[in-house]
Amino acid sequence: MPDTPVTAGSDANDIPERLIDATIALLATEGPSAVKARSVAAAAGMSTMVVYNYFGGVPELVNAVVERGFRQIEEAFAEVPVTEDAIADLFTMALTTLKYARANPHLYDAMFGLSGRATYRPSAENGRREAGHSPTFQEAYRHVTDACERLGASGPVAVADPSAVAGALWSFVHGYIMLELAHHFAEFDDPVRRVLLPMGVTFCVGLGAHPAAALRSHEAALERVIG
Repeated sequence: MPDTPVTAGSDANDIPERLIDATIALLATEGPSAVKARSVAAAAGMSTMVVYNYFGGVPELVNAVVERGFRQIEEAFAEVPVTEDAIADLFTMALTTLKYARANPHLYDAMFGLSGRATYRPSAENGRREAGHSPTFQEAYRHVTDACERLGASGPVAVADPSAVAGALWSFVHGYIMLELAHHFAEFDDPVRRVLLPMGVTFCVGLGAHPAAALRSHEAALERVIG
């Protein structure tokens, strides 16, 4: 498709969002190798120069796409009911993240992976990847740390440092998701029940939760999200 300029009637405020939408669509259908200024612009029906005019380049565009992903995760976490069962709430967020990753594997890789198989590299100021320093990410992650604080106040579970517990939980959940997306659980018909759920129960038991109670909470979360 030849480059086409933005039409005179285009709303300039919509152009960045249209380019982000086009990038996410390319990621979903063709993978990260398709994310080039020319292909994104063509998918959006715009001139290639529009990408550079609004974002500066593909790395900056990818950063904006990642921010969109973090915002969607935050919105999904905000819809998770806050209940008296903090373990169930946390596992609901874990399963919500997994559900998002399954629906958007390439976008998830751009958000949480290293994009090692991609042709792009998200830009970083002073060599630092933005990711966890992003205010949008922090808004999403705050739901996790808040639930960890509630976990410590809910009874027998010991949470001396909610941020450390949240970091450990975040690590094993995203480790599981990256492995599942890479098809490393092919031997299991239901890896969520066989791998992720027992990991979550073991994690909570290590903090002092009763095994049977932790299992009930995790199963309640599974029923909420997957059924």
